[in-house]
Amino acid sequence: MSKLSSHLRTYLEHLEIEKGRSPLTIRNYDFYLRRFIDWGKDPDTDAVNQEMIHEYRLFLNRAPGRAGATMNKSTQNYHLIALRSFLKFLNKRDIETMTSDKIDLAKQGSRDVSYLDASDLPRMLEAPEKTDAQPIVKARDKAILELFFSTGLRVSELASLKISQINLDREEFTVRGKGDKNRIAFLSQQARYALKKYLGMRKDDAPYIFIRHDRAKASVKAIGSLTPRSIERLVYRYSVVAGIPKKVSPHTLRHSFATDLLINGADLRSVQTMLGHASITTTQIYTHISNKQLKDVHKAFHGKTMKE
Repeated sequence: MSKLSSHLRTYLEHLEIEKGRSPLTIRNYDFYLRRFIDWGKDPDTDAVNQEMIHEYRLFLNRAPGRAGATMNKSTQNYHLIALRSFLKFLNKRDIETMTSDKIDLAKQGSRDVSYLDASDLPRMLEAPEKTDAQPIVKARDKAILELFFSTGLRVSELASLKISQINLDREEFTVRGKGDKNRIAFLSQQARYALKKYLGMRKDDAPYIFIRHDRAKASVKAIGSLTPRSIERLVYRYSVVAGIPKKVSPHTLRHSFATDLLINGADLRSVQTMLGHASITTTQIYTHISNKQLKDVHKAFHGKTMKE
C-alpha cells in the first residue's frame, strides 16, 4: 500500500489543471491536507477509516484557533472539505481508501452577515474625499469603494481587474471568479463616473485598473497593482474616516451589495448569479437580513380582523 503523502502532489496538480482552482485555494488545500498527514503520521491510504476520522475531528475540535480560542466550526469544515475532496480523488483512481461520502461536516450556526446600512453607506463612499491624499489616490480609492458596492466583487477579483476588461460605455464587464467561472458584473452610474475620472487621471501604461501611486517611483514599470491585502487595509481605513464603529472589510461591501438588492426587491436567484455563488444555499445567508420587508408585511397584515 502507498502512503497518503505520495499522492498529494498529483492531487494538487489535479486541482490546478483539471479543476482550475486558484493558487490561494491550492495553497490552502495543501496546508489542510498536510495537517492531516502530519497528525496521522502519514498513514497508508487503506488505513484511513472512520475511526481515524473520528479521532481527527476530536483533534480539530480541541485544537487552538486564533487568540487562544478553539478552532471555529467553519475552519474545521475547511479541513474536512479538503480531506473529503482528496479521498474522492483517490477513490476515482481506484486507490484503496475510505470513501469520501462517509465524512460529514460539523454543524454550524447561522452565519452573521455584516453590512452597511443606509446611513453608513454614503459616508463610507465619500470618505476618500475627507482625506489629504493626492488627488489621484482619492480618485482611485473612491472608484474602488464604488466598484465594490456596484458589483459585489470579491477582493481578489477586484485586485486582478485589468483596464482591457472594462467597457465604460456598456456599463458591464466579465469577471473571472471562483472555480475559473465567468460572470457579468454591472456598473452603476456612480461607479462608472468614478472609474472614468480615475482612469482619465492616469498617465501610465500599467495594465491593471488599480495600481500604487508612489511619488518615489519614477519608473512606470515599478508601479504594480494593489494587492488584496492593501485593498483590505484601505477599506478599513475609510470606515474609520467615516466614523463607522464596526470593522468593515471588502466582504462587508459585498454583503452590502447583496443586501441592497434583496431589500429593494431582487430575487434570490438573480443575486446568486451576480455574486457568482455556485449554490443557492450560499446565497441564502442573506435572506434573514431583509427584516424591513418582513416588518412591512407584519404591519400591513397582522391583526386586521381585530381592527374591523
